[in-house]
Amino acid sequence: MPLIAVDGPAASGKGTIARALGRHFGVPHLDTGALYRVVALSALRSDIPLEDGARLGDAAAALDLSLLEDPELRAAGTGEAASRVSAHPQVRHALLAFQQGFAGQPGGAVLDGRDIGTVIAPQAGAKLFVTARPEIRARRRFLELVAAGRDVTEDRVLADIIARDARDTGRADAPLRQADDADLLDTSDLDIAAAVRRAIELVSARLDRKP
Repeated sequence: MPLIAVDGPAASGKGTIARALGRHFGVPHLDTGALYRVVALSALRSDIPLEDGARLGDAAAALDLSLLEDPELRAAGTGEAASRVSAHPQVRHALLAFQQGFAGQPGGAVLDGRDIGTVIAPQAGAKLFVTARPEIRARRRFLELVAAGRDVTEDRVLADIIARDARDTGRADAPLRQADDADLLDTSDLDIAAAVRRAIELVSARLDRKP
C-alpha cells in the first residue's frame, strides 16, 4: 500500500488534497500541522512563552491529542503560534517519533506538512509539493476566516502568510522545501476538484513506476 508525502506552505490546499488522496487510495491521513497546533494551543493556555524551546519541547512530548477536537485549534492565533512553535528543534524532535510511527503503518498512509518528504518520510513512494502564489493563498485564507466570523483584512492575512513562509523556509531545523524527488503541484489557477484530480494523477504515476 502507498506511503504518500504532501508538503507545502500555508493555504496552498495541501490538507484538502492529502485528505482526498487518503480517501482515493484507502489509507489513513495525518495532518502533521495539527500536532504543532496542539502544542501551540497547550502553550497558549499554559502561558508558556513561544520563545521557550525547552518548555515547548516538554509540552510536545506530553502531546494532548484530545485537543485535536478543540474548536480553537483552527483559530488564526493558534496557527500563528504553531508556526513559531514549529521553529524549535526541541518540539520537532519530540513529535518526530509519532509522525514516523504513523508513516510506518504496514497498510500505508498519507501525511501532509512541511517536512514530510524531506525528513519524516523520505522513503515515501510518492511525494507532492503543493503551492500557490502568496496572493492566492491569502485570498483563500481570508475567505475561510470571514466565513468563520473572524474580523480580519485581506492585507493582514497576506502579511501573515508572507511572514509564515519566511519562518518556515528560513528555520534551521527541517525547513520547508521541495524534496528533490517530489512532483510540484501549483494550485494557483485550479479549483479544488481540478487540484485533487491532478494530485491523484501525479501520485498514481509515481506509484505505477515502482517495481
